Amino acid sequence: MAALVVACVAGSLAALAGITRWLTVRDQAQKAALHEQIAAFIAHDASPSFTTDADGEVGYQNRAALERFGSRGGQTLTRALAEIFANPSAVLFRLQNKADLHGAAREDVVTRRGHVRLSVHRIDDSGFLWRLEEMVERPAGWRGTEAISLPMMTVSKSGTILFMNEALRELVGERVKTLDRVFADLPLRPGDEHEILTADGPLRALVAEVAVVGRRREIYLLPGVSSSRVQAADPTAFEALPVAMMRLSSGGRVLDVNRAARDLVGDVSEGTALHELLEGLGRPVSDWLADALAGRGEGKPEVLRASHPDKEVFLQVSLSRVAENGRAGLIAVLSDATQLKTLEAQFVQSQKMQAIGQLAGGVAHDFNNLLTAISGHCDLLLLRHDKGDPDYADLTQISQNANRAAGLVGQLLAFSRKQTLKPAVLDLRDTLSDLTHLLNRLVGEKVRLTLRHDPALRPIRADKRQLEQVLMNLVVNARDAMPDGGEIRIETETAVLHEKLSRDRAAVPVGEYVVVRVIDEGLGIAPDKLPKIFEPFFTTKRPGEGTGLGLSTAYGIVKQTGGFIFVDSVQGTGTTFTLYFPAHSGAAVENDVQHEQPPLPRLGASGRKGEGVVLLVEDEAPVRAFASRALRMRGYTVIEAENAEEALHMLEDRSLAVDVFVTDVIMPGMDGPTWVREALKARPNTRVVFVSGYAEESFHGNQGRIPNSVFLPKPFSLNELTATVQAQIH
Repeated sequence: MAALVVACVAGSLAALAGITRWLTVRDQAQKAALHEQIAAFIAHDASPSFTTDADGEVGYQNRAALERFGSRGGQTLTRALAEIFANPSAVLFRLQNKADLHGAAREDVVTRRGHVRLSVHRIDDSGFLWRLEEMVERPAGWRGTEAISLPMMTVSKSGTILFMNEALRELVGERVKTLDRVFADLPLRPGDEHEILTADGPLRALVAEVAVVGRRREIYLLPGVSSSRVQAADPTAFEALPVAMMRLSSGGRVLDVNRAARDLVGDVSEGTALHELLEGLGRPVSDWLADALAGRGEGKPEVLRASHPDKEVFLQVSLSRVAENGRAGLIAVLSDATQLKTLEAQFVQSQKMQAIGQLAGGVAHDFNNLLTAISGHCDLLLLRHDKGDPDYADLTQISQNANRAAGLVGQLLAFSRKQTLKPAVLDLRDTLSDLTHLLNRLVGEKVRLTLRHDPALRPIRADKRQLEQVLMNLVVNARDAMPDGGEIRIETETAVLHEKLSRDRAAVPVGEYVVVRVIDEGLGIAPDKLPKIFEPFFTTKRPGEGTGLGLSTAYGIVKQTGGFIFVDSVQGTGTTFTLYFPAHSGAAVENDVQHEQPPLPRLGASGRKGEGVVLLVEDEAPVRAFASRALRMRGYTVIEAENAEEALHMLEDRSLAVDVFVTDVIMPGMDGPTWVREALKARPNTRVVFVSGYAEESFHGNQGRIPNSVFLPKPFSLNELTATVQAQIH
């Protein structure tokens, strides 16, 4: 039996060895076949290509590599490439490591003859394919920067000169490595003239600069007023320059345009006036040209718009004087500034919206103080009048209109993103289902409302009531845009952005979003009005039909929730509002009711008398007068202070017992949270009620550090104030 077991084990090992040997042979055959396929693929490539193993030893060279480097079989690639640029081992090591991680890598290298691009691809576990190609497509007859007669250099991001062509080496007299050995008046100003330190003494030349890969710069010396030695003898050099340039006559007519400039402004006929190509200077182009010819403001760049009928292109243009054949002229150096102008427009829009938000928040704070005094004193009057009194209806009207004004102020706070939100995890399908009945009443009989949901819709985290206000505002706007009736569609879906979405001067980050679309078939919005529709008080409706706060409120709520809102509209076809909300990662949907505070008890004229001492600190005299009378009517003892300093002075009397501090948050001098923290050092058990015309979040961090404190937003009613104080005491 033992012999039988040994025989079985031996047989199994032999079989396993055979299978292993067969797999190894098959793997080697597959690798050989793969290398043969790659060799056949690159055999006729015009660029030199090599295959190497993990140690860098060359295994195969295509025909272009054999012609340029000779046979390198058995040698390392480092040795072969040492002929064209210094220290190739560091570059090869860096690229091979990247290819190991990512499968491929490439790098642009400056050589004595110009730029080359070295790329590498991993072809199996231990093999690599290398390819060497000339950088950038050149026009016919191009022989590299070494061959052009315009002096040029390549400079690293640190300012080290990596390469000088023959024309520049001859001009300077030697090969130098720093810019201060070439220019006497650093720093460089592209488009301006600089003094060049040449072997025969200083001369002036126009400097042009173009950015290349790796944060390097190519710097070209162009003909200036006195730079006769820099004049280009090669007639193709101007055309081949990678810097966009135009030669102009003294009268501003185009004499010559190189290829890079034609890419920016299109085909230009000789003799075309500059003002026909560029616009938006803000003054006559002829005056600008005359100043440049006279040396006034020479080299100072101007940003103009190219007269492209199909697209918007902005150019930064620098003018410099030249003298050719004894005649004065100008050279215009052009740079594409479209992206810069786009960023500038985004910044200006952001600053404008921020300024409007600050203004809205400030106005809201002042109005809340006024409305608190108006509605508060109205409540005091209502306590002395019953429903049968002739004045009762008038007082009720005052109270209702004060509440309407408070609603408008709340919309201003929503736009400026300074309202108090109570976020909860919501399923939009449930939210819209609860809202459908109200929305159908809003749209009327002539408009049909339809909803379509993604069955796998993700939850979001938002304030339910504020979100309902956004949807109602959008639906009401859609209804008003369809006076003859039509259909409003509300659609929801879950969307995943794998790349950043950039539109309308906003960028939506990568991630998962819940998308809501409100689509109508209405009149549409004019293109010139689209950028303004989210601004407060801007409305496309006739006077008296809207406040201009509906969309600004929606914008503020969506942004404060962390979302994005976009609009697409075609006049005569309809409008689509698209809202992006970040999908909530949690699975459970919370009930938003549990996040809300329970309603305050309403106290009538016969309510229970208050017991306790209240220190009331309020800088607005009308608000202080109303609050003081309201609390005294409920039986509280009220001590008034106009500011924090006065309140602290009163509290120095240790015999004074105070149960509740009622204080404004923002006051001249010391603010509410600061003086309360100081007072609580000696009276740690005193309760606090903060009141403010700003949102709770404006001091949320301070309140969180103050125990036994609550927040009461302005405007507040008599019952809200007294009930809040009563809740704090009891």
